[in-house]
Order: sequence, then structure tokens, then C-alpha cells
Amino acid sequence: MRGYFAIGAERISKPMNLGNLLRSAHAFGASFFFTIEPTFEARAVALSDTSDAAGHLPVYHHRSIDELILPKRCALVGVELTDEAEELPSFRHPLSAAYVLGPERGSLSAGIVARCDHLVKIPTRFCVNVGVAGAIVMYDRLISLGRFAHRPVNSRAAAEPLAEHIHGPSRGRAPVPGDA
Repeated sequence: MRGYFAIGAERISKPMNLGNLLRSAHAFGASFFFTIEPTFEARAVALSDTSDAAGHLPVYHHRSIDELILPKRCALVGVELTDEAEELPSFRHPLSAAYVLGPERGSLSAGIVARCDHLVKIPTRFCVNVGVAGAIVMYDRLISLGRFAHRPVNSRAAAEPLAEHIHGPSRGRAPVPGDA
């Protein structure tokens, strides 16, 4: 899969939810994880982060929104259940993105929403757990940007195998003697 992504949460307070989200970020291949204004006990996070994700990917804790600095060309995507947000199944994920989810008992702050380049929502009747929401967003990114065979037309048909990737001509460098 091309590009990279990060995921984080604003004002998260439940350590089990944070550990679940962190473990899912590790499993889906996040490049880094972040929190903004967190209020949790770090020891309790380890109880649900059974993959020791913090040992495998960078984790950044920011005391305020102003401390959040993202790499150049990294789009900030807020995940929030509002009328203005684009539905996740219709959203084209940026190649480089950082997804931010709100707290367990609340919404993303007006300050973080103002910084977001995109706002998306999971089309559910009510809010789901922050760990579940994060996993859904990461899975949607994976299936929309990953290279997978198309699903068969009916449930009894087999998926068609992926065509072999064809590399185009080299661009941006001088030819090396002996290259064909």
C-alpha cells in the first residue's frame, strides 16, 4: 500500500479504549499514534494493548491542539458523527493522512475540527466505541487503498486473482549503463 497514515484521539480518558485503538493501529500498520489532551493512566493502557504497540510504533502525547505538528502534505481527517461530515464509504482517503477521533463521551473540539482538512463519519445510527470506530476507519483505508482482488459478483463465485503489477519506465534518474 502506498502512502502512510497515523491515528489518534482527542481527550481520550478510558485506558482500555486507548489500548484497543493503539493495538489496532499497530495491526493495521499505522506509521505513528498520537493523543491530544489525554487523561488516562499509562499502566492501565498496557492491559488492553497486548501487542505492545508502543514498542513498535512512535506514540506522541500532546498537551494541546497547538502542539500537534504533522508532516508536510499530511491531511488531518476528523472522525465525527455530524450532518456535515462525509460518509466513510464515499470518502477518498488521502495518501498521507492522520485520523483523529473524539473522546468517549463527547465530540471533537471546535479547535480540532477547524484544523481538519476533512471530516468523515461512519454511517451508524449512533456513536460506536472509539476503539471500534478507529478500527473501522483503518479497515476502510486498507480496502480502499490496498491492492486486493475485486469481490465476486455473487457469494458462490471465486474472486478473480489480481493481475501482476507492471512496472512502468524509470522516471527521475539518469539511465544506468546496462539497463534494458
